[in-house]
Amino acid sequence: MPRILAPLLAGATYARLLHLMVGWIFAGVLLMVYPGTYHKGLGEIVVASVCVDAALLVLVALVPAARLAEGVQARLLLVPDRERDISAEPSRTWADRRRTAGWLIGRVALGSLVGFATIFGLTGGFDLLSGADSLRYLPLVPPALFGYGWLVVAAGRLQLAMAVRLLGPSPAERLADAELRAERLLERNRLARELHDSIGHALTVTVLQAGAAREVGDREFTARALEVIEETGRRAMEDLERTLVLLRESPDADSPATVTERPGVEQLPALFDTARAAGSPVEARIEVSAGELPRVLSRESYRIVQEGVTNALKYAPGQPVSVRIAVRDGQLELRCANRTAVAGAGAVRPAGGAGRRGGKGLRGIRERAALLGGEAGAGASPDGAGEWVLAVRLPLRLGS
Repeated sequence: MPRILAPLLAGATYARLLHLMVGWIFAGVLLMVYPGTYHKGLGEIVVASVCVDAALLVLVALVPAARLAEGVQARLLLVPDRERDISAEPSRTWADRRRTAGWLIGRVALGSLVGFATIFGLTGGFDLLSGADSLRYLPLVPPALFGYGWLVVAAGRLQLAMAVRLLGPSPAERLADAELRAERLLERNRLARELHDSIGHALTVTVLQAGAAREVGDREFTARALEVIEETGRRAMEDLERTLVLLRESPDADSPATVTERPGVEQLPALFDTARAAGSPVEARIEVSAGELPRVLSRESYRIVQEGVTNALKYAPGQPVSVRIAVRDGQLELRCANRTAVAGAGAVRPAGGAGRRGGKGLRGIRERAALLGGEAGAGASPDGAGEWVLAVRLPLRLGS
């Protein structure tokens, strides 16, 4: 019993009834204007009304904003389970206009049926209950109201199904929406990788500097270590602030005062200075200028080199690091190599071991390279020189 009565008591049912009545009022007003009902047969009235109403509704559907208005109204009054099932966009193609015309005609037709059923039911019921035999018909009132209620429920559900079918997103809109969701997901994944690289580098430098200051115990060295920690922490906080602003999709996200510029290869010297201050000698040879690279390639190159240097600091602290950046045959080549840490006399421990091979940082580097159409690899140098090498190749033509 509750399942039968619940739809009759739901607010959505009466919101949909209001939506149906709007369509019926449109048809009723036109009926009064033309053809009218005076001295005309029912067939003549119906034929003339249908032709005039359909012609006017088709003309309305040609206006792009009509689809937008109908979509907004349907979302508010038909109460769909998901708002995006009903589009709230203006017509962009002739297919959208045809579907809008079909919706308008169907909406007015269904609303007219329910409206006339309501009027005839009320007038007929009033005549029966106000007559001499009213008590005989009184027991029929509850079943009649129940039947009318379910007529409204069924008509509202049918109206909603029509709206989803005819006002729902077109294939082009669905494709655009899917592409937008994919772009947002890719952007968030990129931001997550950037945050991992930036914060990971800052924490590695901070730990190494703090540990070295404690071991050395020299006042001047400690002051320098604290300075490096402060500078590294400040940069990490700027990256964190910029990333959080973008994730929140702040309206001020494009403001230079709110969002810091993402670093490129021109900021690599400062990165190398930080590594040197952490106790790892860095030999860098950058054979390309910042303006020579597309901006996206410059930014991604910085993050790749940052991850390579961070790995060297983390897994082989104090060991020399060699960085090479050059353009060869239309490819940007990045190479970051460091001596592996010595585990004991005559024994060499691979920097990072198995964990380094499958870490999130190296996986992020491979993802960055793949998105730019390049490739990345990392591992012990094949010549047995005792180095861990990160090598990345990125095509210049795909950077933009």
